[in-house]
Amino acid sequence: MWVFNDTKVVKARLLGSKQKTGGRVELLVVEPTQEGLTLEEGLQKPLQNLSWRCLGKTGKGFKPGEKLLLGEGAATAEVVCQEEGFVVVRFEGGEASSTSPTLSTLLNTCGHTPLPPYIRRTADSEDARRYQTVFAKAEGSIAAPTAGLHFSPTLLEALKARGARLAFVRLNVGLGTFLPVRAARVEEHRMHAESCCILPETARLLNDTRAAGGRVVAVGTTVVRCLESFADEAGRVQAGNQQTDIFIFPGYRFRVVQALLTNFHLPNSTLLMLVAAFGGREETLAAYREAVALGYRFYSFGDAMLLEKTL
Repeated sequence: MWVFNDTKVVKARLLGSKQKTGGRVELLVVEPTQEGLTLEEGLQKPLQNLSWRCLGKTGKGFKPGEKLLLGEGAATAEVVCQEEGFVVVRFEGGEASSTSPTLSTLLNTCGHTPLPPYIRRTADSEDARRYQTVFAKAEGSIAAPTAGLHFSPTLLEALKARGARLAFVRLNVGLGTFLPVRAARVEEHRMHAESCCILPETARLLNDTRAAGGRVVAVGTTVVRCLESFADEAGRVQAGNQQTDIFIFPGYRFRVVQALLTNFHLPNSTLLMLVAAFGGREETLAAYREAVALGYRFYSFGDAMLLEKTL
């Protein structure tokens, strides 16, 4: 059984300037400040109802009360404050009502695909297609579940033709997936929580597959984290919605997944630690040495490897 993450990337990057000085501004919308509200949910709320945590770039910092002109004047936002590495802004969209513009409308009108920072150019319309899996469904992520980018409709049909079951879960990719580990001890690192869900039918298929001795192949680290977040000690997967801050590093006992397809990741990342936990530290490092020697491509648009558990 092959399991995919069907989250959809939001055009969450906004470009603009400061109204007073004309200084260039870039915002990456991450999450609403309202506790318990996810990016996916907040996207559908009237603009005036919420303030948003963003990752911001500008020459001389952000000051409370500053007005920002975004999307070539399509939208205005006011800086509320800065907190814990975020700039908090409130978008302006007239009086709040059921017919007020939503953040989803704003981003789809003037937002840009949030390409990874090592791609040093502004995203274009082609990137909006390429940085999205072919099975993406509901907006809620600020980055793509990149292992899924390897799959075309033809390849998915080929898997089914060979008798593979395909299933979809959702983990909305946020900062938790990408923030590097900076703690002195790995155990002290705290993940930024991300929302995830598994439908009852998917949970039933997973449990039936495992009960019949079948193999669960996770396409990407986000799928692993989603499945493991919903599994009990016996490996049975429960359906539901939750926020997960699960951090998987060497020593973790996997309960659901028997194989993992994943890209090659950055050093000091939680992604690489998860892969090392799954495939073994020395085996993973050996695979990376071979990838470097053979010129494999790393990161979001790079190559992938398949790891299988032998224990």
